[in-house]
Amino acid sequence: MNSSDLGPAELMQFVANFFESTDVTYRVVGSMASMAYGEPRFTNDVDIVAELTLENVPALLATFPAPDYYVSEQAVKEAIKRHFQFNIIHPASGLKVDVIIPKPGDFTQSERSRVKRITSEGEYSVWFASPEDVILKKLVYFQAGGGESQKHLRDIAGMMKLLGEKLDHRYIHLWAGKLGVSEEWNLVGKQLDE
Repeated sequence: MNSSDLGPAELMQFVANFFESTDVTYRVVGSMASMAYGEPRFTNDVDIVAELTLENVPALLATFPAPDYYVSEQAVKEAIKRHFQFNIIHPASGLKVDVIIPKPGDFTQSERSRVKRITSEGEYSVWFASPEDVILKKLVYFQAGGGESQKHLRDIAGMMKLLGEKLDHRYIHLWAGKLGVSEEWNLVGKQLDE
């Protein structure tokens, strides 16, 4: 897949196909997920949480070869060892996939158990984090950015407008407390009430 007219959904599907073919547990998060559950907006990034191991690295590099893709073998190995993230860049289109290696823990286990398969006819069929977990991670990113990036709050508001009462508010409230983002969650509630 090296076409310059590649879109984010096609790249997301291609990366998801790789994870599924190698039995790597994954879920799409970030803006692609908030758009799947909420309102559309432009993005050049695809964020995917993937439970990669060092054994997966040769297959990953073979699936995303240069010059069609840029993937740093060293960055991949470091990310796996440190539970960090690395990029898969598609230079022809300017698209980028952030692959996030999750830290072991209760939230990772919970997120993994709540994934949802979403199919958009003719575009993609992949595993997404649940809408509640997407909201929680966006609260964490908003907090980490010192409240600078309002896009996370806009994405959450868009999801809440569309999903409303379908969301498990008790789950979000519980995990917002555990993740230390209760203040940010309350801020979202205030903004929606305005």
